[in-house]
Amino acid sequence: MKILKTLFLSTLLVISTQALTMEEEMAQMQAEFSSYKMTQENEFDKYKKELDEEYKAYKGELGKFWKDPKLSSKKEWVSYSEDKKSRSEVDFEKNEIVIETIAPSKEIAQKQLQKRLNYAVSKSTEEVIKTDPLQKKVAEISKKIDKFKTKKDDKPILSNIVFDKKPTKKDVKKYVSKTLEKSKIEVKKSKLKDEKVYRIRVALPKNSTLKKSKAYEADVRKNAKRFEIPVPLIFAIIQTESDFNPFAKSHIPAFGLMQVVPTSAGRDIYKFLYKKKGMPSATYLYSGKNNIEMGSTYLHILYYRYLKKIKNPQSRLYCSIAAYNTGAGNIAWAFTRKYNVNKAVGKINAMTPEEVYNHLQANLRFDEPKHYLKRVRKRMPAYSAAYN
Repeated sequence: MKILKTLFLSTLLVISTQALTMEEEMAQMQAEFSSYKMTQENEFDKYKKELDEEYKAYKGELGKFWKDPKLSSKKEWVSYSEDKKSRSEVDFEKNEIVIETIAPSKEIAQKQLQKRLNYAVSKSTEEVIKTDPLQKKVAEISKKIDKFKTKKDDKPILSNIVFDKKPTKKDVKKYVSKTLEKSKIEVKKSKLKDEKVYRIRVALPKNSTLKKSKAYEADVRKNAKRFEIPVPLIFAIIQTESDFNPFAKSHIPAFGLMQVVPTSAGRDIYKFLYKKKGMPSATYLYSGKNNIEMGSTYLHILYYRYLKKIKNPQSRLYCSIAAYNTGAGNIAWAFTRKYNVNKAVGKINAMTPEEVYNHLQANLRFDEPKHYLKRVRKRMPAYSAAYN
C-alpha cells in the first residue's frame, strides 16, 4: 500500500512537472512571438519613418517650384520630371490626366507638356519605378526590408486605355501631338519669377474601367484559381481600393492596387506565402503581380481561416469583404459587441445571407466598411459578366 501511495505521488509530481513545463514552453513561445512582433514593428516603424522623411523632403523640394506640391494618393498617380518643373497627375476615378509645366514661354511649355504627356500614357509600372525621381528613392529605401526581389511588372498604366492595341513609339508621338493641338492651354501664375504654370487637361476614354482591368486579367485569374477566390471579387476590390492605380498610397499607409498594409495583413500574408517572417515594402507592393498575389492571399486567409466557421458561403463572403477593409475582429463586434469571431459565428449562422448583409450595414462600427461592402457587392456582377 505504501509503495502504491509513493508511485501515485510520484506520478502526480511528474504530471505536475510536465504541466509546468508545458506552461513554461507556452510562455516562452508567447514571449518569443511578442519579441518578434515588436522587432518587426520596430523595423517597419524605422522604415516608415525613413519613407516619411523622404516624402517630406521631396515635397519640400517640390514646394520651391509649386504652390501645391501634390503626391500620389489612393486614386491619383502623380509623377514629376527630374527637374521637378513638369508633372503629370492621373485621376483614375475621374478618368482625367492633368499635365502641368513651369516655363518662361508658351513655346518651351508646349515641348515640356508634350514630354510629360508622352511619359504618362506610355510607361509601364516597372519603368516608372526605375525612372520616377521619388519612386527611385523609395525603391532604394525599400531594399532594407525586402527579403525577396520584386517581380518584374511591365503592365501598362494608361496605354491600354488610350490605345486599342499595344502602341509603337510612333503611335504615342502621334497621339501626343494630336492631343496637344486640340487641348486648351491654361496659364496661371508661378512661384518662380518670370515663369508661369502651363496646364492642359486630357479626358481619358469613357467607361474605361474594363480596359483598366484587362491589364491585370492574367494575374487575377491565376491567383483566383490558386486561392479559391472568385475572379469578380478580386477585380471589385481592386476597383474599390485604388481604381486600378498601381501607385496608390493611403495615409495608413497601405500600398498598391489592393491597398495592402505591410504591418498587419502584410505580416500574415508574408508568412503564409513564403513560410518566413517578414513584411512587404512599398516598392514590392507597387508591383501589380506582387500586390494581387498578396491581396488574394489575404482574402483566402479571411475566408478559409479566420471566418471559416461561418457556414453559408454567401454570408461568409459578405463578412470577408467587410473584414478586408476593417479586420475580422470588427466583424465579430458588429454581431456581439466583442472582438471574438468564434462567439459571433452562432449568431451569423442563424441568419440568412441578406440578413447578415443588412446587419453589417446597420452595425459595423464605422461608415467606411459599410460603404466598402456596398460598393464591392454592387461592382461584382459587372466583372462576373465580363470575365465569366
